[in-house]
Amino acid sequence: MILNYINWNANPEIFSLGSISLRWYGLLFASGFLIGLYMVRKMYQAEGAPEKWLDSAFIHIVLGAVIGARLGHVFFYDWDYYKEHLIEIPQTWHGGLASHGGAFGIFIGLWLFSRNVSKKPMVWMLDKIAVPTALAGFFIRMGNLMNSEILGKPTDVSWAFIFVREGDGLPRHPTQLYESLAYLVIFFILYFVYWKTEKRHQPGYLFGAFMMLVWGVRFILEFTKESQGGFESALGQSLSTGQWLSIPFVLIGAYFVFRPWDSLKKI
Repeated sequence: MILNYINWNANPEIFSLGSISLRWYGLLFASGFLIGLYMVRKMYQAEGAPEKWLDSAFIHIVLGAVIGARLGHVFFYDWDYYKEHLIEIPQTWHGGLASHGGAFGIFIGLWLFSRNVSKKPMVWMLDKIAVPTALAGFFIRMGNLMNSEILGKPTDVSWAFIFVREGDGLPRHPTQLYESLAYLVIFFILYFVYWKTEKRHQPGYLFGAFMMLVWGVRFILEFTKESQGGFESALGQSLSTGQWLSIPFVLIGAYFVFRPWDSLKKI
């Protein structure tokens, strides 16, 4: 039986003008942040928070995400290369961003924002960004799909993708699509919880639910991905680097969801 796999040969560039080009990944990445800014503004308005904090929060989040994601890729996944090519570490335009590092960077950015700008407990802002961050994850993984990167393992399922630009002709799991759709579902769940339930008044609940759902999904879907390197060989071949990094995130999420909420007011 001949299976009709999906031949995927998307052009990563939308258009180019000389040395300047607009890429799908960059457009989708920026769209995620801009839509997130709009959503957080609505949350601020609903809770009567000063909108003047938004610009500062946005800068802290973007810088934290980009710097953290880049350093995460460098140190978690490819330090053997970058320790010999230190000058290339800032060159994000060549690719190489790690979502776990981006999460760490956002935590640091929001800690600075909470300490220096809002003077509110950090968990207050973490709950705000949990909802739009899930949507941003959808956009980012769609950008990975347009780049034909973060490939899945070879498979014979009928919906497998053949990534033409990779040149090996093997049908593979479209893990980017799996993740993007999962994050979209998580976004709708968190959106409903925030706007339609009283859980938004429980400090840390939305952030904890986000951590459990997103990184739990990431842990499961890593089984369909090709290895991206990192330190997995040092910790055992059964789990990938992404899975090892996801475990503490899930546990942190469980702490925030199940811990008595009164204990989170000052975090």
